Amino acid sequence: MPVSIEHPTPYPEVNRLLGEVLAGIQPILGEHLIGMYLDGSLACDTFDQASDIDFVVVTDQDIAGGLFLALQALHDRINSLDSIWAIQLEGSYISRHAIRRYDPEHSLHPNIERGLGEHLKMVVHDETWAVHRHILRQRGITLLGPSPQSLIDPVSPSELRQAVLKLLNGWAIHILNHPQVIDFRGYQSYVVLTLCRALYTLQSGEVATKPAAVRWARETLGELWIALIERAWENRRNPDPQAQPEDIQGTLNLIQYAIERSRKLE
Repeated sequence: MPVSIEHPTPYPEVNRLLGEVLAGIQPILGEHLIGMYLDGSLACDTFDQASDIDFVVVTDQDIAGGLFLALQALHDRINSLDSIWAIQLEGSYISRHAIRRYDPEHSLHPNIERGLGEHLKMVVHDETWAVHRHILRQRGITLLGPSPQSLIDPVSPSELRQAVLKLLNGWAIHILNHPQVIDFRGYQSYVVLTLCRALYTLQSGEVATKPAAVRWARETLGELWIALIERAWENRRNPDPQAQPEDIQGTLNLIQYAIERSRKLE
């Protein structure tokens, strides 16, 4: 197996944390470990102080039982480290078979989200995960293992659009039905920026970074949404306060708008 990259990112503290994670993973997975990769903002060169650290670990089999419990304990320890980035890890452990293309028979994988006190848990990685797969294949940073291109099939524009349709018809409708989930700025801002990226993909069949999607949305969606989008971009840096009522309502309106646009493509 190739030697891991010593400095995978320009951020020393992030690199130290990733080294800690990889050093913990290797003895647990042993020969089952195929590779570890970064996607998201680090891979797309848009990382900043408000970003999370997106990673994917590829294994030779689905993770369960004792391996899952050992990885869960590792992430509990990592989550408690004295580092501002320790609670910003978001990642999944996916088998070689499942990373290649979506297979509904192999869609349940360990996943951890960012946040204090988060635990590794089993989560369904459905068709919407095509966006992650695409970013990994096109831009993923290899910490250990073969190139992502050798593990992942190309993701077509139609697959990316289908992933967005699935997202809007599931996740977005859930928010409409449970608006209290966007009561705080952090998640409310995330929803707005994710909708910008979703709308971009629906139109282009491609994936945009958050900054690129925001620029596109400001130029394309019209003046009605500009103030909401600009506040979301700024507020992502200060996620803890409650969202303003006008931003909550604006977000719900943007969800409705995105769903209406998506249904013209179905």
